[in-house]
Amino acid sequence: MGFRTVFILSLCLSLSAVHALGEQQYELRGKVVQTNGKRFKEVLPVVFLQGTSEPYTTQTRADSGGKFKFKELLPGLYTLIIAVPMWGDLQRTIEIGPSESDSAGRIKRTFRVDRKYSRPNVNTVSIQQLSVSRKAQREYTTARKRLEKRDVPGAIEHLKRAVELSPQFTAAWNQLGTIAYLSKEPKKAEEYFREALRQEADSYPPLVNLGGALLAQDKVEESHSMNLRAVEMRPDDALAHSQLGRSYFALSELDHAQRHLKQAKALDPKHFSFPQLVLAQIYELKSDSVSLMRELEEFLKFHPDSKRVPELTEWLERTRSSTEGALLEAARR
Repeated sequence: MGFRTVFILSLCLSLSAVHALGEQQYELRGKVVQTNGKRFKEVLPVVFLQGTSEPYTTQTRADSGGKFKFKELLPGLYTLIIAVPMWGDLQRTIEIGPSESDSAGRIKRTFRVDRKYSRPNVNTVSIQQLSVSRKAQREYTTARKRLEKRDVPGAIEHLKRAVELSPQFTAAWNQLGTIAYLSKEPKKAEEYFREALRQEADSYPPLVNLGGALLAQDKVEESHSMNLRAVEMRPDDALAHSQLGRSYFALSELDHAQRHLKQAKALDPKHFSFPQLVLAQIYELKSDSVSLMRELEEFLKFHPDSKRVPELTEWLERTRSSTEGALLEAARR
């Protein structure tokens, strides 16, 4: 357990990442290297892939050359987490779909992981985790295998057994909450995340995920508090900044919202929460058409398979037309 696993939540239940493309499947081929391009010696990176719009998780270990592969992936947005023991980790949104793949449905990417010795507790395990029974851990492992096969009811069954055996099993409570959230049950998700935090108050995954579940229920002020704590705990997490930006936006604090949404983009430009779309709304309120168009263009560039492409293209063209019209009118005066 020399790495952290964060089960990431989608922030907007109504935002579907890509068109349904039938049974078409894809393969992600990746390579993990140091920032200087060299492979890691003596350690093998562990790679996790998690769905952002439906309950799904899988993992693998890279080979000695840093190469890894995930097969039979359905189109959509995923969170890729790379953990290199005693080194650091990397988290990125990956889009799986026709615009990202070659003719054979393969998507190839190289990932560079910075060295991070400064992050506290990156290679430690909590007392609560150490006290989880082996039987509960086996149930949790089985649940993750069920999710890999997209057997959500089976995963829930094993996770519930895990927390019955070891009520202090924070990761299992958090996974139950993630499944509930992605199944469009944010209230149930809130209950699971709160239970996880009751068991381990300083656990980051249920904290940031609770912030998202509260935001989905329009519990803005409490969500803002949770998201603020999340940013303070993990200032390098795009999800925390995006959620905090959204909560500031809901509170009509546009400058604060803008700052954190920009930071989310800086950390993960293609983040599945789509910070560009909230920034576009902010710029529309500020009558900043140039910045609004820039955010829409960026979204369309990063997410060409999104089902929202038609409506966002129309918004962009409408804004561009009105802006050009205003400039022509000003020139006539």
